[in-house]
Amino acid sequence: MKKTLLIIASMLCLTQARADEGMWTLYNLPPAVYAQMQAEGFMMPYEGLYYGDRAIKNAVVNFSGYCTGVVVSPDGLVFTNHHCGFDAIRSHSTVEHDYMLNGFYAKSYDEELPNEDMFVSFMIDQKEITDQVKALGYYELNSEGRESLIDSLQHAMTDAAKLIDTTYHVSIDPFYEGNSFFATTYQDFTDLRLVFTIPKSMGKFGGDTDNWMWPRQTCDFSVFRIYADPKTNGPAAYSKDNVPYHPKYWAPVSLQGYKDGDFAMTIGYPGSTERYLSSYGIKNMRDGENTVRVQVRGVKQEIMRRHMDASEAVRIKYDSKYAQSANYWKNSMGMNKCIDSIGIIAQKERFEQSIRQWQDSTGYLKGELDFEKLRKAYAAQFNHMRAFYYLYESLWTTSEFSSRARKIINGAEVQGPEDKPEKQYIQFKDNSDEWDEALDKEVLAAMLKNYAEHVDTKYLPSFYKTINDKFGNDYTAYVNYLYKKSDFMKKGKKIYFNDEKIIKKDPGFEFGIGLYEIIWNLREVLQESSEVIEEQERLLCAAVLRMEQDMPHYSDANFTMRLSYGQVGGYELGGTQSGYYTTPESLVKKMKSTTDPNHDYFAEPIMHELLSSKEYGPYADSTTGTMNLCFLTNNDITGGNSGSPMFDGKGQLIGLAFDGNWDSLSSDIFFDKKLARCIGVDIRFVLFMMDRWGHADRLLREIGAK
Repeated sequence: MKKTLLIIASMLCLTQARADEGMWTLYNLPPAVYAQMQAEGFMMPYEGLYYGDRAIKNAVVNFSGYCTGVVVSPDGLVFTNHHCGFDAIRSHSTVEHDYMLNGFYAKSYDEELPNEDMFVSFMIDQKEITDQVKALGYYELNSEGRESLIDSLQHAMTDAAKLIDTTYHVSIDPFYEGNSFFATTYQDFTDLRLVFTIPKSMGKFGGDTDNWMWPRQTCDFSVFRIYADPKTNGPAAYSKDNVPYHPKYWAPVSLQGYKDGDFAMTIGYPGSTERYLSSYGIKNMRDGENTVRVQVRGVKQEIMRRHMDASEAVRIKYDSKYAQSANYWKNSMGMNKCIDSIGIIAQKERFEQSIRQWQDSTGYLKGELDFEKLRKAYAAQFNHMRAFYYLYESLWTTSEFSSRARKIINGAEVQGPEDKPEKQYIQFKDNSDEWDEALDKEVLAAMLKNYAEHVDTKYLPSFYKTINDKFGNDYTAYVNYLYKKSDFMKKGKKIYFNDEKIIKKDPGFEFGIGLYEIIWNLREVLQESSEVIEEQERLLCAAVLRMEQDMPHYSDANFTMRLSYGQVGGYELGGTQSGYYTTPESLVKKMKSTTDPNHDYFAEPIMHELLSSKEYGPYADSTTGTMNLCFLTNNDITGGNSGSPMFDGKGQLIGLAFDGNWDSLSSDIFFDKKLARCIGVDIRFVLFMMDRWGHADRLLREIGAK
């Protein structure tokens, strides 16, 4: 995001405006930014952020590729959000032992639960390699050549890193819209075990009702442990012989709390922002992507919710899927509202006009950066892009049947002899514990109908002719036919995908081929305009960086480690003060508002009792006189920051980031310093629940909080 909308602002020095906005890389943190952090209350030395074994970055982990976590003990305990651990908690839950509903506490190492396909990743090193990439001719290549070059360089750098440690690997990522490249060395630990989770009533308290809202009372945390090879203390595949990992550094947990205006810092893995995006790109995002997502998911989620409310078994299967869908459904809704209410597109247009004037006066990128070319490219792709998102949201990821149909055509593991194609087959594993047939069929029928109602007929896959000719556009009848006639959903069935007779007989092939024909056609049409857009957006970012070269700039988020800093504090909206923390009294009031177990404010009697007691012991706040539950900072976050540790000025853990407020939902493209806030769960609320509900004395002693 630009620091201003006017050229004159490029001359302002950093000390004239608070620099709380920003997602800064740690290894090259600008000295001016560090000086501002110190002025606001940061007390650690510069080297304490990144350099050396005891650097704070060594306690922060990429959690399974979609969240952030923090190591809090010498035996590898990791705190992250409850919603980040959702899939792991769900995968261990059954109707008889519903850990999602009732919570879980492993009272010994032997009881800690292993998880497939989960990992934590430590950042070992990071460096800029832009000059090296340029020297290899990156910018003279087409998109395919560029991808191949980065892939080759990444493999070469990984091979070199493995000479230092065989468990290292390197990732090369574009920064500043592809104007710079950084190489990051990681070490992944794949034996990650569930240790503690509170009941869903508290871990997801407020549900969709409170999601992206303030005030919040959600105790959004879960606890895992990293296991390692007993001989090397390094990464190892799951084994009963593995032992708890002993990290170089772990974050000290603070019971001292904070007060309004105190320094606060998050370090985590923000996923994606687009603050350098042009006004044309924002229009397409609003109308062609967000609007589509809101419409489609609204239809899908109503069906999911109805089935989940009717059956505990279905709820367990779909809790995580529903939460993931609803999260960015509401995010897209809020983002569009903010785009319009703040007038972001108009602001961007004014800023782009200032860039044109500066470009005319300096000649920088004259003949290369072309705003009219950028506008035409976005206009050319809009209808195709809108259809693409309707297809993706409605049919690409919507049901188990469509998922299998896609994998049959492209992506499933092939079994059988390589030299005899006619005997090769695909066989799906039994994953009946992950989906429900009645729900799956109703959702697929609704999505087929919804897609047809919202796109031009030229975007309809070929199987819509079958729906019309054979079933009279009865989508339910067509879906029932798919399930009955196709082998795709039959347990243990071998599907011989090279046999012409089977392909003609099984309607699942027609369905999968139809989906791919449309998606391939759309991608081909979009490719040409996308290459123009990508290059012009890169040049636009380059112009901003040159025009504002006297100011420090951070790159958009790309799921690499970033630091954000600011202060604890609320905001004012419409003359009303938000407050900067919530209390047990506010939580109990919400809990008492319902006895419906399906309501977002429902909680078990024990939770009513614990939070009504007013006996908070060491978890009480000396400033407020109560126990703070959740609190606000103006730290800069986005998706992927979930579970990010929130530190005070001494580098001590005071909370876990888990959400933003409604007025922050435009932050992916525009950071509003007055209104955008990060919501965190107070670490003392976390410890209170571990203590008073879980009686997890061994864990509290391990992290030094008992």
